[in-house]
Amino acid sequence: HLLSGCPFRPVYWLGNDTLRVSAALFAENRSRLCQGLKAKDGVVPKSVVVLQGGEQKQRYCTDTDVLFRQESFFHWAFGVTEADCYGAIDVDSGKSILFVPKLPESYATWMGEIFPKEHFKQKYAVDEVQYTCDIADVLSNLNPAVLLTLRGQNTDSGSTSREASFDGISRPVAASSPVVSPFVCSRLLKTDMELEVLRYTNRVSSEAHKMVMKNVKPGLQEYEMESLFQHYCYTKGGMRHTSYTCICGTGNNASVLHYGHAGAPNDKTIADGDMCLFDMGGEYYCYSSDITCSFPANGKFTPDQRAIYEAVLKSSRAVMAAIKPGVKWTDMHRLADRVHLEELVKMGILSGSVEDMLKVHLGSVFMPHGLGHLLGIDVHDVGGYPEGVDRINEPGLKSLRMGRLVQERMVLTVEPGIYFINHLLDQALANPAQSCFINNQELARFRGFGGVRIEDDIAVTATGIELLTCVPRTVEEIEAFMADSTKSFSPVVQSQQF
Repeated sequence: HLLSGCPFRPVYWLGNDTLRVSAALFAENRSRLCQGLKAKDGVVPKSVVVLQGGEQKQRYCTDTDVLFRQESFFHWAFGVTEADCYGAIDVDSGKSILFVPKLPESYATWMGEIFPKEHFKQKYAVDEVQYTCDIADVLSNLNPAVLLTLRGQNTDSGSTSREASFDGISRPVAASSPVVSPFVCSRLLKTDMELEVLRYTNRVSSEAHKMVMKNVKPGLQEYEMESLFQHYCYTKGGMRHTSYTCICGTGNNASVLHYGHAGAPNDKTIADGDMCLFDMGGEYYCYSSDITCSFPANGKFTPDQRAIYEAVLKSSRAVMAAIKPGVKWTDMHRLADRVHLEELVKMGILSGSVEDMLKVHLGSVFMPHGLGHLLGIDVHDVGGYPEGVDRINEPGLKSLRMGRLVQERMVLTVEPGIYFINHLLDQALANPAQSCFINNQELARFRGFGGVRIEDDIAVTATGIELLTCVPRTVEEIEAFMADSTKSFSPVVQSQQF
């Protein structure tokens, strides 16, 4: 529960069996950031990091609040749940200052008790709390040589990181400097306390997936499965947010990689014979999970469904057996491609040399996305492409969200998949370099099949991985689990080491 031997009180706990998270988690993060900055060339003494938290926003031009979720970098450093805050960290001393809004008296009427500054100091275990309206004066009194702010591109999303801004920001110092890179490096490797939260999000989300598997049946709507997942995560795990928009694709919708968006909102009726591809993850205190389960809606695999599923399972297990510190993530993607192509040859969908297929990137026809990504406070966590590491501009690999070598304490998703996406199949058939390997008569049987993805979350250890996700995975486990309405899935080892 993150409290044993720790002098910090729990900063976040939603009662019942939900996880208690200590403010020590964020104090350790701030300390790691300061250590990283001190070791970085060009960071001068008397530097102060300034971060701006997320703002409470309204729905378009209305006064209806959008459900607030904290900005990720700010959460990593302070763990603050309230909106419209700032934070400062003195790099030399490690001193932390939290700035909270000075609320008007009317707040107490509509929104509840107005807490004093001491309340936030104790709650978040920071060294000092001031009001946001005084931030320029407080920082001036610190007399910093430079303010370090988030500025630059988030290489994982392509978006620009939000730099702190407030009235009088130019007054405290003459210069500011970006701090994105050291921040990202600090977030890249997870502490013991962070790993415990990620184990929790995986445990709850795994149970939610299993509950959905118990309740799915032909005739229900895809969105009902989304609703069941969210209900379990919130009632049993205290997860008000999901990590991303739930994907509940059945039948051909399982071939839509980011299904569930506003134009395709999980609104199909589930049919007998459909394969389900349910990609859903709960989020606790801004820490994510990302799990995909694929299974037949009626609980019994057809021979074709079994063949595709076991091909993906084979690639998943091959990759997880190969992952250890020092391996190239791009090599893991290529390994998954190779296994998929070998299995598609055995099924008769493809024929010819797998080596030659790899040369023309045939694997990307069936798995156009990357093998997996970093996971943490963001579901696509930061740090996949540091300065000097570029994406490989090849089909499939250009969509890979990480180009680093694997390191101990990284948390990653492993999510191979085989999909039958009509426009990609048509493009391949029109390309002589690829069509020569495709048996179109066999392929035609899989038009409308959809797809299979198997996605697990892993933590990299010194010698391999710790499997965080715990759901039925083999065909036999899935069929037995779905057939028995009384039995829950309880493997002998909850967290496996590969």
